[in-house]
Formats: sequence, C-alpha cells, structure tokens
Amino acid sequence: MIEHCCDAMNSQVNHRCEVHPDPFACPDALVRFVPRFREYGLIIHDGGTATSGIAHCPWCGARLPASQRDRWFDELEARGIDPWEDEVPPEFEDERWLRAGGGAAAG
Repeated sequence: MIEHCCDAMNSQVNHRCEVHPDPFACPDALVRFVPRFREYGLIIHDGGTATSGIAHCPWCGARLPASQRDRWFDELEARGIDPWEDEVPPEFEDERWLRAGGGAAAG
C-alpha cells in the first residue's frame, strides 16, 4: 500500500463507501489516485468520471509526486507495446513498474 503525504490524503485515497461502490457516484469521495501513473486528481461530481489534476495536497499543502503518465507510455513504447492494441503486462497495471527501475526512461 502506498503511503501518501498525510493522514487526510491517505483517508481520501483509500475511501470506500458501502452505499456508493463507484467513487464518482459517492459525494464523500473527493480524491482519485491512479497508482500506475502516480496521479492525484479531485473528483468532479458532475455525473461523469472526470478529475482535475492536483499538484499539492488540499489538506497539508505538500507537493505531490509528478505524474508518471508520459513515462508509462514511453516505457511501453520502448518495449514495443501499444496499450490501445496490445496486452499490457500486469506490472504496468499498478505502481510495480516504477519500483522495478523503470528502464531507460527512469529519472
């Protein structure tokens, strides 16, 4: 489990609602965290699945890690994998690919 910047962020990222299993339908779910991209976003409760990316924690003000979205796509491309057409290796479905060293695009 990933530790986030503060208890409030940990609580939000790990929030699970018994009434609304979909966080986009839950009014108490405020933050979405995407482990494979290491991205944080505020959930926009407008009936869809949109988020607005954030660079700082709304509770403690800590700078959040930079998104690794571009690096994720670069790593797959370097392996000859098209994520829209090919099967994505399981380690790329979460943050494991980052812990494994991330290959040539690391940094």
